[in-house]
Order: sequence, then C-alpha cells, then structure tokens
Amino acid sequence: MRDLMKLPAAIAAAAGVLFAGGALAQPKPTELRYTTGAPPNTPWVMQLDRFSKDLDEETKSGMKIIPFINAQLGNEQDTMQQTARGRIDMGGFSVAAAAALVPELSLTSLPFYFSSSKQQDCVYDKYLTDYTAKALAQKGVVFLGWTHVGSGSIVGKKAFKSPADVKGLKARSAPTKTGAAFWVALGANPNPLGITEWSSAHQTGLVDVSDAPVTYYVPSGLGKIAPVYTRTNHVDAGGVVVIAKAVYDKLTADQRAALQRAVEKRSAAQLRAEIRGFEEKILEMHVKNGGTIVTLTPEERAVWQKALEPAWPEIVKSVGGNADAFYKLMEDAKKACGA
Repeated sequence: MRDLMKLPAAIAAAAGVLFAGGALAQPKPTELRYTTGAPPNTPWVMQLDRFSKDLDEETKSGMKIIPFINAQLGNEQDTMQQTARGRIDMGGFSVAAAAALVPELSLTSLPFYFSSSKQQDCVYDKYLTDYTAKALAQKGVVFLGWTHVGSGSIVGKKAFKSPADVKGLKARSAPTKTGAAFWVALGANPNPLGITEWSSAHQTGLVDVSDAPVTYYVPSGLGKIAPVYTRTNHVDAGGVVVIAKAVYDKLTADQRAALQRAVEKRSAAQLRAEIRGFEEKILEMHVKNGGTIVTLTPEERAVWQKALEPAWPEIVKSVGGNADAFYKLMEDAKKACGA
C-alpha cells in the first residue's frame, strides 16, 4: 500500500525530469554577427537595435543579432570584403564600402549629381535596386535593403568657401576611384583612408581637408579635431544592408522569410527620413560643442557645382569596369524620376 502511495510522486518526478530535459533541448538561436562603422549614440545604432528586436520578434527568438558598432571589426572596406568571404555574417555599409566589391556603385556619390532628395530616392528604389542586388550577389553578399549615410560637406580647421581654397591641399578621400577623382577635379591631393583613420589623419597633419557626412562627423569626434564644417552638401550618400551569401544559403526557408519580414518592417524611406531629420540636430550640437558651421550662399555653392559637374565623365572613366552601363542606367533613371 505504501508503495502504491508513492506512485504519483514518482510519476511527477519523472515528468519533471522529462520537462527539464525538453527545456534543455530547446534549439540555440542562430547568431548573426553584424558589423557597422556607426559610432555610439547615432541614429544608425538606434536603427540596428530596432532591427535586432524586429528580427527577434519575427523569429520568436530563433535568430539573434550580435552587434559590432564603431568599426570594432575593422574599417568598412575590410569588413565588406570579410562579409563577402563569409567571415562576418552581415552588416550595414555605406555605398562607398559596397564599391569595394562593385566599383560602379560609387557613382551614386557623384558630386552635385542629384537635383533633389526626391529624385535620388526614386532612382535608388525604382531603378538601382535590381542591379545592385544582382551585382553584389555575384560578389558573395545578399542585398537586403537600402539604408542611408547622409549629406556630405567639407571639413577642416578653417572654412573652405571656394574650390580654390582646397587647391594643392592634402585631402582625405573615400577609398574609391570616385572619391579620389572628386579631389583631383578640385586640384587637391587625395589620400584614400577608411573612416577609422579620419581623426588621426587630421590630428597628425596627414590630411588638411576631408568631406564627411555630418551624422558621422560629430558623434565620431572628428568635429573636435576638424571643427569647421563648410556646407557644400555636394552628396547625400546611400548605404546598404547585406548578409554573407554563404551564411544566407545556410538559413532555412522560414528563417529567410523572417529575415526579410524584419527588413521590410522599416522602409528605406523611413530610414532615410530618420537620418536626414537628425542632421540639423547634429549641427546644433556641433555649434554647442564649440564648432563652426559655414553656410554658403547660393552663388558660392554654384561655384563648387560648376567646378565639379564637368568632372563626371572623367570620374566614370576612372572607375572602369561596368561604370559606363551603370552611369547610363542612372542617367535614364534621373530622366524618368524628374526633378
């Protein structure tokens, strides 16, 4: 009788063991190492944190992003290459970094090329997406969507109100042929450097002048070293979110679908608006920190534009490869999108 009385307790204990074993057997989430050059306390990091939560929600905690911000894994060009090789799982990159794999993408940063943000966004979304996705896939990365870097202007320790002001100077160039050609057209001497090297280059005198997006310029600390920001606004640079093809191919169909749903929760238009809306706040912060903002008159900005527009054909030629076809695609897209 006593043995029979013990049976329910024994059964409960066995059930507890089985339950614990089942809990221990829960599959570990798929971890994705995500790289970005974005400094802390920037809208890009906010967007990444939100994307991580969206992916967690869509996969019911089955996929987890491990963020590496502030270029912890290296500069953009190197980490873009490592992503293509499958050594880094995924990341958010400027188009200049994507050009390390597909050089013609750098043409989207031709100075003064787009007449408005509306025109630029139309060209990216309606005409460049398919080309970009196919071209990057051939290089080992899967294009997930557009993101945004922001407007670029001229920075240094003094104002540069005219193209003549940079002639003969040592200039920090984006590590692309388009970036170098920009400075050559102005008579400066380009030195291609990744973002992790910008501040030290200005500190040591390796460069005298740079062009930089304001959303990176202030949070990175570059604004304290090169405190004068001359608003040429010659480019409004785009970006991409990608995942290594080797990693993507290992995901299940359900995981891929969940990843895409997480991406599509926030449109490219929303991401761009968040970055563009942050720019004025950043400039206000720069002035409060003791920095200087130089606003050009329409006539002064037109002088910059006049100096750089004639360089477009030479820049296209310098990029080589499929640049001619890509430039034609951009030209046709601009016409279709209007001003």
